[in-house]
Amino acid sequence: MGPPFLRLRKLYAVVYPKIKDEAPPPISEIHHHHHHQQQQQQYWLKTNHNTDPNGWRCVDRCCWMIGYTCTVWWVVLLLYSSLLHTDVAPDQSPGSRLRREGLRPLHPVVMVPGIANGGLELWEGRPCSEGLFRKRIWGGNLVEIFKRLRCWLEHMSLDNETGLDPEGIRVRAVPGLVAADYFTPGYFVWAVLIKNLARIGYEGKNMHMTAYDWRLSFQNTEVRDQSLTRLKSKIELLVRSNGNKKVVVVPHSMGVLYFLHFLKWVEAPPPMGGGGGSQWCAKHIKAITNISPTFLGVPKAVSGIFSAEAKDIAFARAMAPGILDSGILGLRALEHIMRVSRTWDSIISLLPKGGETIWGNLDWSPEQGYPCDPTKKRFLKSSLTDRVGLANSSGHGKLGLGAEENVHYGRIISFGKMASELRSSKLSMINYKDLPLHKLTQGRSDSEQVWTEYNEMNFDSIKTIVANKVYTTKTILDLFRFVAPKLMRRADAHFSHGIADDLDDPKYSHYKYWSNPLETKLPDAPEMEIHCLYGVGIPTERSYVYKLSPSLGRCKTIPFRIDGSADGSTNGGCLKGGVYTVDGDQSVPVLSAGFMCAKGWRGRNRFNPSGVSTYAREYLHKAPASVLEGRGMESGAHVDIMGNVGLIEDVLRVTAGASGIDLGGDRIHSDVMKISEQVKLRL
Repeated sequence: MGPPFLRLRKLYAVVYPKIKDEAPPPISEIHHHHHHQQQQQQYWLKTNHNTDPNGWRCVDRCCWMIGYTCTVWWVVLLLYSSLLHTDVAPDQSPGSRLRREGLRPLHPVVMVPGIANGGLELWEGRPCSEGLFRKRIWGGNLVEIFKRLRCWLEHMSLDNETGLDPEGIRVRAVPGLVAADYFTPGYFVWAVLIKNLARIGYEGKNMHMTAYDWRLSFQNTEVRDQSLTRLKSKIELLVRSNGNKKVVVVPHSMGVLYFLHFLKWVEAPPPMGGGGGSQWCAKHIKAITNISPTFLGVPKAVSGIFSAEAKDIAFARAMAPGILDSGILGLRALEHIMRVSRTWDSIISLLPKGGETIWGNLDWSPEQGYPCDPTKKRFLKSSLTDRVGLANSSGHGKLGLGAEENVHYGRIISFGKMASELRSSKLSMINYKDLPLHKLTQGRSDSEQVWTEYNEMNFDSIKTIVANKVYTTKTILDLFRFVAPKLMRRADAHFSHGIADDLDDPKYSHYKYWSNPLETKLPDAPEMEIHCLYGVGIPTERSYVYKLSPSLGRCKTIPFRIDGSADGSTNGGCLKGGVYTVDGDQSVPVLSAGFMCAKGWRGRNRFNPSGVSTYAREYLHKAPASVLEGRGMESGAHVDIMGNVGLIEDVLRVTAGASGIDLGGDRIHSDVMKISEQVKLRL
């Protein structure tokens, strides 16, 4: 579409040659209306179609703009079309192949979407939302978001004190399979899996999508919407109406934690629980196939809460500084993101669990020795224990084959690259928690309504946080209580991130512990199976290097940001753009996704007293060969794995009655077993 417009411009240059500027003919000399029109037209052509570069500047720009716009539009359409065609031919799909092998529906299927996967619709809103009644404001057509952005942000926010609906606003989860089949038209989430389940015979009577408002704390979904009660009733109905066949539950991402919470809620007595009793799970659940599980949390949640950032945003800032922080038209994207997301209590469920025992301290982490350069990994297959021992004994962090290893993943936030690498004995720690939270000093105190809670801190407090240099998973919660007290007051009432000393202590009967696998027991259901299905082979965020924001003195600003200039990748290091990476699925490290199935629940132990069988099955990421392959059929990425042919086949076999042993048991590509050995957790 671009070239025709450019040819049109050149045609005008030929037809209307260069003419000297002339004054317009006096109107008084024109006596006839027809002659007047001819004169005006001739004058317009002379003065506006000049081939002089200055005269042509506006036309040039317009033609180029239209041409480029049309070209980009066609490219976008091509990419969009490729996203639509990520499934294989129907007769070659996993569902069709397995149907020819004789697979048929056996166990009813319950799907549990994760954070941001499920659609939300508006039932009541402010005047600015006129015309949006029962229309999606999350997941679906994005046009309405761009048409009234500020209105949309207001309606996606929850009350900062209660974590529930603001006055006059009601946003509710979209029910049914359509809630999470596609996030936007063409961008699948559950659609490919649903389609393949249908190909072996599943339909609405034996397949269910759990609808819940993923912004709320898990217990508040029951308080406000009775979501847990409705899920319990639906599972009971599916079992009764399908020949008393137990259900196979398929949660994804944060949905794994939501269903873990449900397992304790359904057994617990009312009013806090569902009153199902200790044998409810044994009677109703055959298997739980967790896709991209976030059992032990994700470091991404730390950077999201702290500065509304992740690796991609830090990269974008480095490439185009100032764009995301622009105050033009009130954009300030990250401040808006933080203002809204800090009202979503569900984000707290994703903070790393288990403290330094799981994630490491100032000098140690279970991934110590991870080879960041994939080309070197085949040379570093010796025992991770030997590698870590060698690194520690040398005192200089040296690995075999001369590889430098100065990575301290346990320092989940470091201010400055040097602080991320220094020995702990050389770090000076400051007790920032004793500082008072003063109102802002002059220059910021006249800011509008508090957006991020950083506005309630003075400069001295902010600079002292930086002076403390490093934070581990043990101290990060105290840091958040300091910088985001409103968020953490709600968080401490609904979630816990520690390790239980005595699981029989009555305090663990409270719902705040139910979504933490290290502070609760699995149900008494020895015949139930738990599968951990996740992708590996993609660099995944693990810890961050931060700096003070250059716009610190500006009103309504986030004072910290990832230091995109911090880079160690030139020497084969894991630091790139201020982010240290390990193996995972791009969002969840293998430590979080695989540890509970590989070790935490393996065999009969205090977290798994009835000996529920667990299996870890990994899918090695293979990127699509070209854009024409869309998101790929062998992807291990956190969401794209939902279209992974191997994963779909495993899920279908389980729903048709296969056990973990029938699938082949564990399938491991990563160092998750060696990593798990390094975690000294009392079982």
